[in-house]
Formats: sequence, structure tokens, C-alpha cells
Amino acid sequence: MDFSQRNYPRARVGLFAIGLAAYWPQFPGLKERLEGYYAHIVEQLSGFAEVVGMGLVDTAQEAYRAGDALAAANVDLLICHTATYATSAQVLPIVQRAKVPVLVLNLQPSPSLDYENTDTGEWLANCSTCCVPEIANAFHRAGIEFQVVSGALYDDERAWTTLRQWCQAATAVRVLKGARFGFLGHTYPGMLDMYSDFTQHHAQLGTHVEVLEMDDLADRVNAATQAEIDSKLEEARQIFEIDASAQEDDLQWACKVAVGLDRLAADFELGALAYYYRGSNGNEFERLGAALILGNSLLTARGIPAAGEGDLKNAVAMKVMDLLGAGGSYTEFYAMDFKDQFILMGHDGPAHLAIGDRKPILRGLGLYHGKSGAGVSVEFNVKSGPVTIFSCTQTRDGRLKFLAAEGESIPGPILRIGNTNSRIRFGLGPAEFVDAWCAQAPTHHCALGIGHRSGVLAKFARLQKLEFARVA
Repeated sequence: MDFSQRNYPRARVGLFAIGLAAYWPQFPGLKERLEGYYAHIVEQLSGFAEVVGMGLVDTAQEAYRAGDALAAANVDLLICHTATYATSAQVLPIVQRAKVPVLVLNLQPSPSLDYENTDTGEWLANCSTCCVPEIANAFHRAGIEFQVVSGALYDDERAWTTLRQWCQAATAVRVLKGARFGFLGHTYPGMLDMYSDFTQHHAQLGTHVEVLEMDDLADRVNAATQAEIDSKLEEARQIFEIDASAQEDDLQWACKVAVGLDRLAADFELGALAYYYRGSNGNEFERLGAALILGNSLLTARGIPAAGEGDLKNAVAMKVMDLLGAGGSYTEFYAMDFKDQFILMGHDGPAHLAIGDRKPILRGLGLYHGKSGAGVSVEFNVKSGPVTIFSCTQTRDGRLKFLAAEGESIPGPILRIGNTNSRIRFGLGPAEFVDAWCAQAPTHHCALGIGHRSGVLAKFARLQKLEFARVA
């Protein structure tokens, strides 16, 4: 299946290198070598970030001008390359003015010095680490959080992977600021872990919560033309294996609702959606609520993740995972398998179809457990290989908190009940893992995505200045 993912903007990274102006007349050619290092870093960073470059800053006066320029450029992250020794007074003004998180990039060009034949100029061309402790001390005393990334300038996979992760994390932070999360209906009654304070989402993540009425969806569903419904049905037939249990009337209705969901997302410029509505006695809103899974699975695969049961926090987790290219499927704990040492994880709601292991099935259900109505639902499992579960929860003082765990999706039979479900094996046994996960006070939902992503997720939480826990 080929889904067109939303093109997210890359992080805007402010980059500057530092050196000491007093060296240039003393060591001819040194400045030009350092500028060559800087050009190499720009080239590498440009592969995964939008670089706003300030070049080589070699005086305190120039630092103030560079800081003002980076502040005006509205960068998401600062990277200071310690090309050679420079004073901390050439760094602190930049960071104070830009007012964004900073990495100190300590990348040495030579893996080792030729000690017996290296003169002072050659040493200065390789002494990137010399001023890093000084800068760290200045940042600490100025109340500035920072991270040092040390390694080799060339052919250092660990260092460049770390930088890529920081830029990916900064991208997620950037996109969430101003991202529009639709909240359709209400939270499932009684699920106390999922209730969210919309103001705190605005305050801590910068997200906008657009409160939607079922009438907003009903109007758009009722406006769907037969041609649009037929086109959506053809799309469904191409993407899904349609089980004989799926009735034609239910398929038509689910496709009509999917057309309405597309319009809802477009009209309100939604980047994600949390939804639930019970309805009653077969009324219009009950029929709408029961027909959302198909359309919301298609939205999720296109980069507009939809979390059922009105779980706004899990919509955030799903959005972050999608931003990282991991997918992020709506998931909860289903069962522990002590024989084969895995946990069955899934849900009756939307799947992230782009990360499935096989062609998903549309199955007809005469009963949605714990919910009203009936209709078609998605049966699906995440592809085999490394996976990460990611959860957004909330502490007792109202702060959002993130937690993650890495595991493996393993092949094998899944429940044939029209639900998403996957077999996930973690480093701990099923019982030990559930105990450790619940010790972090999660919500009962999480986002299940492909790949091991804890490293970049920890960096995302740090950039947001929010707590992060990794359950190993």
C-alpha cells in the first residue's frame, strides 16, 4: 500500500562555529580550515534540517549580532560547533538572544594527532574539545540547558545519528506548535485516565484544540455525493480485503462518512483528531459514531492520526510518532501470552494502515463491544520487526508526561474479531513488562509504531521540557 504522507516542515536549525580572532594573524590558513569544517557540517545537516547559518563567530561583538539574527529567524534549535578554542563570551550572547535549546557540537576532524610532528597550528585545528567544559560551566551558571555531542567530524555514525535525532525531535516540536487537533464529541464516560485539560495542551505543547460538534460532521456527510461515495468505495476495495461479513449497506454508509471526515479535516485544517460519541436508539449520531473507523483509518494513514474514545493525549502521541515516520497506531493492551512471551496489543478503532504487515481486512461487526451501533471495522496488525510504543500521560500536578518502550512485533495468528491487534514481545516478560509500564501511571492507550524510537522520543520530551520515562 502506498499512502501519501503529509509533508512536514523540517526543523529550522541555527548553526554557528566559533574560533578566536587572535589566532588568524598568528596561524595563516587556520581560519580557512575551520570554515571548511563548517561547510561540511552545513552540508550534512541540510540533509535533515533547514539550516540558518551564521558562519564562524570569532569575537564577542559578533556574537551579539549573530544572536539577534538567529532570534529574528525564529529557529527551533541552536548548534554551536566548537571548531577550535574560543571564549565562552563568544557563545553565551547568541544563546541568550535566540532563546531556544542548544547543542554544543564537539567534532574533532582528526581521529588522532601525530604527536611528534604536530605544531601549535595543527593542534588548534583539532582542539574542538578544549573550550567545551568552559562553555558548559557558563551555560550552567546562566541557567541555560544544553547538550554536548562529541565525536569525530568525519565518518562518525553515532554522532551524526544523534544530531539527526535532535533535528527530528525539533521538527516534532515545531509542527506541534499551532497544530490543530480536532476534538469531536466527548471522552468515553468514566475513563478517568483520558480526561484532558485543553488549556494545558495549549500551554505545554502549543497545540490548538478545535472543539467540534457531531453536527459539523453530519452536515458534511449529508453533503457527500454518490460519485464521491463510489470513489471512496473503490479506494477501500483497493486497500482492504473486504470480508463477506461486511454488508453492502454498511460499506456504503462507512464510505459516505469517510467522505464527510475528509471534508471535516480539510475545512478545519486538522492535523489530528480525537473523537467519540455514543448516540442512542439508532439515531443519526449513533450511526455516525459507529461508522468512523474506516474513514479515520484512511485519515491516520495520510498523517492525520485519529484516536478513538476521545483520547486527546493519545492523539498527541500518535501525531508525534507519525512525525518521526514511525506511524503510530491506536493501541491498548489486549492480553498476555505466557507461553510465547508476548503481549497482544490493539484496539477496535483506527489503524495506521501505512505500517501494516499485510492487506488489512474490513470485517462486518454486528456488535461493537462497549459501544453502541454496528458496522464495518478494520482488522490489521503491525509489520514484523522492531517497534516502539509511545504514550502521553499526565501527572498529578497537571504536567504532561511521555513514556516509551521498545520491542519486536512477531508473526503469528491474531484475533479475528475485526480489531487491530499485534503480537509484541518486549525485553521483559509479559507480566514484568506490564508491571513496569503501569508503574509510570500511563493512560491505557498508546501509539504503536515501527522502529526503535526511544532515543529521539527522549530528545523530543527534553525539548518540550516535559518528563520522559523509558520502560526497559
